[in-house]
Amino acid sequence: MKFTGVTNVSLPLWIANIPSDVPILIAGPTASGKSTLALSIAERRGGYILNADALQVYENWRILTARPNPKEETSVPHRLYGHVDGTKDYSVGRWLRDIKPYLGNGHRPIIVGGTGLYFKALTSGLADIPPTPPNVRAKATEKLKTEGLAALIADLNYETQARLDLQNPMRVQRAWEVFASTQRSIVQWQKETPPPLLRLGNCSTILFDADKDWLNKRIKTRFNKMVISGALEEAQKNLKHWNPIAQSAKAIGAKELISYLAGDLTFEEAKQIATITTRQFAKRQRSWFRSNMKNWRSVDPRDL
Repeated sequence: MKFTGVTNVSLPLWIANIPSDVPILIAGPTASGKSTLALSIAERRGGYILNADALQVYENWRILTARPNPKEETSVPHRLYGHVDGTKDYSVGRWLRDIKPYLGNGHRPIIVGGTGLYFKALTSGLADIPPTPPNVRAKATEKLKTEGLAALIADLNYETQARLDLQNPMRVQRAWEVFASTQRSIVQWQKETPPPLLRLGNCSTILFDADKDWLNKRIKTRFNKMVISGALEEAQKNLKHWNPIAQSAKAIGAKELISYLAGDLTFEEAKQIATITTRQFAKRQRSWFRSNMKNWRSVDPRDL
């Protein structure tokens, strides 16, 4: 990919010709160069860059989540980056509420990230299900642990069972929690899904379908680059208040660097585990995108 840093490079003609009033959605796996393309478009064609990555919303992990650096953030408007306290939970529903003011305000949105569920909710709508109370979630987790998945499934009505992937514990537990906390099935809530904030047909979509070997090479070198840029110092700042179950702790490499600082891993072990974890994450992303974004324009980032 030719774009580097704060870019002065011309865009491919098909991107440059996207009308200035059309929202641009850019999705793809980690380390594929999405943010750099978004920056190039914003610099050359104008617009706000809006984050669609569930980990880049957290203020306590800039480097490790590959958030745009301060120079990039000041070159063009960036929104929804680092605006959430690292101790707080964050949801797809809250992201939709946060992004809504930036849509239809006269500035072209360039929405970029690797969280497929954000894009799906943005363009398909999201059921307005109330948050699950902590005691209900704890009860569901304990029930799954002690009685097994079948016990949760047995409590769901037939319609929910028929529509649910019953082999997916997370989906089953979520459905169980929704009914336990609202006395309505998750299917009932989904039937009342409001219209999407953006309709896919009114947007220009770009899905990075990155070659596995090409992407893995980038992933292999990225951890070292992050450390050089200050990821270890960033982890040191997080060490005092480290909470392994916090959502922000899911930042890839966070657990490994914290373990290194605590003396539980060598640096090489931390690097190796973080690299493998990143590759596995990218593989899951690619699979999800290919299954759920078949109507998006697929682009090989090496061709840009």
